[in-house]
Amino acid sequence: MKFGKRLKQQIEETLPAWRDKFLSYKELKKLVRLISSAESPEFGKADAGAEFMYLLNNEIDKFNAFFMEQEEDFIIRHKELQQRIKRVIDTWGPGGTKPSEAEYKDEMAKVRKDMVDFHGEMVLLVNYSNINYTGLAKILKKYDKRTGGLLRLPFIQKVLQQPFFVTDLVSKLVKECENTIDQVFPVEVEAEIVKEQREAITVAGKGIFRNTVAALLSMQEIRRGSSTFGHFSLPPLDLPDSDLIHSFQLNSPITTV
Repeated sequence: MKFGKRLKQQIEETLPAWRDKFLSYKELKKLVRLISSAESPEFGKADAGAEFMYLLNNEIDKFNAFFMEQEEDFIIRHKELQQRIKRVIDTWGPGGTKPSEAEYKDEMAKVRKDMVDFHGEMVLLVNYSNINYTGLAKILKKYDKRTGGLLRLPFIQKVLQQPFFVTDLVSKLVKECENTIDQVFPVEVEAEIVKEQREAITVAGKGIFRNTVAALLSMQEIRRGSSTFGHFSLPPLDLPDSDLIHSFQLNSPITTV
């Protein structure tokens, strides 16, 4: 699949509030064509070149602002979820101030749902970083190829230092969230939730879980070593086999890669 189509699909499959935060790939492509066109007057090429650089730098600022805002929100939400779990245990748990098995199960189920959604959003943000970086590398490659310029290497070196590219903190929160789910919630509860999520995919075909699986599949494809893998590619992504991803592929009418 061509990158432009993949990006469009990712935008459609992400959260509605995120859709205007992705790379303006189509606009940048148009400018590259204008700069490299033999029919364009020299002054037109110069203007297009200046506009290309302006838009490129604006895109970096857009990515950083959005990514850092989400990252800060995730840090707060992670702490709040940990506090909610503690409150439920301290209040309704066996040794709590108001022990109640029914209340405990009900409240923990609510926390579990919120934590799954939270985990999904964090995965979507890592995917956001991946796909926008890949888009930048591809548009810069087009620029160098069509204009004979050498912009890609210095610009990518700049990108590698940008906040939106550095996903270490979010990845750490993802892992901590997974560990909490494994430790706090029993296996039988997990199995029941997985069953409900699979049914939700089949019936609705929408929602944070579906978007998360689509993002994982996209990251797997983007980061997979292939004949086009090179210096500017993201390293291969080592994802464990997932029954949820397999279920999504079987039940979804949309091809993600």
